[in-house]
Amino acid sequence: MMQCEKPLNRRFVAPLLALAFIAASAAALHAARVCNPRDFGAKADGATKDTAAIQKAIDACAANGGGVVRLNAGTYLSAPIVLKSNITLELEKGATLLGSPDHADYPDITEFRLPGVQALVSATNAENVAITGDGTIDGQGESWWSMTRSLHDAGVMGNRHPRPRLVVFDHCRHVRVEGVTIQNSPFWQLVPYYCDDVVIHNIRVLAPYPSPNTDAVDPFSSSNVHIDHLYADTGDDNIALKSGASNSPGGDDPIRDITISDCTFLHGHGLSIGSELAGGAHNILAERIHFDGTDNGIRVKANRDRGNDVSNLVFRDIDMKNVKNPLVISEYYPRILPPEGDVAPQPVTRLTPHFHNIEFHNVTATGALMAGGIVGLPEAPVTDIVLENVSLTGEKGLTIGYANVSGRNVKVAAAQGDAILKMAGATVTFK
Repeated sequence: MMQCEKPLNRRFVAPLLALAFIAASAAALHAARVCNPRDFGAKADGATKDTAAIQKAIDACAANGGGVVRLNAGTYLSAPIVLKSNITLELEKGATLLGSPDHADYPDITEFRLPGVQALVSATNAENVAITGDGTIDGQGESWWSMTRSLHDAGVMGNRHPRPRLVVFDHCRHVRVEGVTIQNSPFWQLVPYYCDDVVIHNIRVLAPYPSPNTDAVDPFSSSNVHIDHLYADTGDDNIALKSGASNSPGGDDPIRDITISDCTFLHGHGLSIGSELAGGAHNILAERIHFDGTDNGIRVKANRDRGNDVSNLVFRDIDMKNVKNPLVISEYYPRILPPEGDVAPQPVTRLTPHFHNIEFHNVTATGALMAGGIVGLPEAPVTDIVLENVSLTGEKGLTIGYANVSGRNVKVAAAQGDAILKMAGATVTFK
């Protein structure tokens, strides 16, 4: 087996949240190895499958305690590869890791407790694992999207007709994704699942609109996640924070202690908390985010079959342009407003959503179809919602029902009808 060469000294730059991890990683990689898949037979010609060569490079670095697997410029056609602890996958400028178009290359697995298909890049129970550089990971998802468009029962999480996600970190700690472009996933694009200490910094996530379920970043039941300078232009949620599937049997961890900052979202369904929230969601801060042309802006969403306690959410310094529904808090997903006549309370269960202590500060939206909706269930009203320095302009106004909303300096302008529409159970106090 070929020996890996020693690397040049490198520095890592990342948000303050991960300084301890970054320092430890830099010290470790200073003495670690660089493994180049070309030394293991990779052609990088876009036609030859380089799966085995890339995996051998990963395994060689891992066997020596970790290191950098470096893809130089070229196109590396590949079936799924698996990262390991103390491994950094580095894609240099001009390097593309290109997902195989052959569906048979993606094995059936159990993923996220459901039938699934192995992701192009994954790591399971790993620590100190990273993807960095100026290159691209491309899932070539078009054939999978065509399959999904031909079906009528693809499933919310794709489990009826599974498609591979692009990058999955499953039960990992100290994860970093920085600099790269991730695009054209058959399904969700970047997913930290039950992970702790995750930094996602300065990446682009792309998919043509409206490619099905191509969420950009979906942290799922994870903690201590920092996302900053994300540019997302996709066919579904730009970010979706999740914590448990619909009709979950239980045992779901919450999504908690999340910061999202300095992002730009174009096509897509916006910044979502939910809809799968069977484990709950706590302590989320999103700030300095620009939306332009997304279907939704900020959306907190669940239903009677997928909820839990959702609390301590803060959104501030947000601007939205031509966003159809800028501000949505709804316990009626996939609807915003309840169906006509649905006013009778139902029994409270383990999966009943409870949304409370949610704040919006310095939020501006223009060009909306509907300013938004804040609507709870009659058996579980939304409580302690605060709006401060919020300005929403749309064709229709802001609908509030079974919710306790207060605020200061709130301006809602509607071209049609009332600016604030109060349904049953609404308590609104604006100063």
